[in-house]
Amino acid sequence: MAQGANPAKSRIITVFYRMNGVTPKAILFDLDGTLIHSAPDLRNALNRLLISEGRRELDLAAVQMMIGDGVRALVERGLKATGGTPGEPTIERLTEDFIADYEPNSTVKTLPFPGAVRTVKALYEAGHVMAICTNKPAAAAAVILKKFGFTPYFPVMIGGDTLNEIRKPDPRFLVAALDRLGAAAAGAVMVGDNANDLAAARDAGIKVVLTTFGYSAIPAAELGADGLFDSFDDLPALLRRT
Repeated sequence: MAQGANPAKSRIITVFYRMNGVTPKAILFDLDGTLIHSAPDLRNALNRLLISEGRRELDLAAVQMMIGDGVRALVERGLKATGGTPGEPTIERLTEDFIADYEPNSTVKTLPFPGAVRTVKALYEAGHVMAICTNKPAAAAAVILKKFGFTPYFPVMIGGDTLNEIRKPDPRFLVAALDRLGAAAAGAVMVGDNANDLAAARDAGIKVVLTTFGYSAIPAAELGADGLFDSFDDLPALLRRT
């Protein structure tokens, strides 16, 4: 259980809901582009890496479209956009360098999206069981969750390095989160922002709702999700309908 969470309170609320014919959903949340606007810190870390390799810097819009498949993919995309990708050993080294630089600087400019913390707290207090499912390295994700007060609401957090090479869009990523929550796919919902979140949820038999303000290279409205939300104030009602 996450530090600060109250499992007894959560169980009592859940029993109350079930006695009244309502089963709170298991909710799986993406992190970057969904709960948090992390692109500025990711961009700064990537640009520091590129400059160290004699490459040019990338603007924020370009980096946002590179986020979502994990650190190695971000580094490779940054290199490809600024002169081409080097060989495997160099990519491995640069990925390690990026992580070492990014993790202690992951909350310099990063912020939760408006209403995200308040909404997550309300969903927790309503009896939902929730997990973070992010391709971001687990250590960096944990720092961010603690910094902004999310940690008490997420007893399970799976990062891009938690399950070795398994990452979204692999549905096993979400299935592992549900297993750790003790929840079933039936009735669960994935809350994300891009095609990886949607594909993983579909293949895991989980419904999915997407933000319209995230980092998706394809507009969220074109991805075929079960629902879309423009603001976290709209998410609880959307989840009730999904």
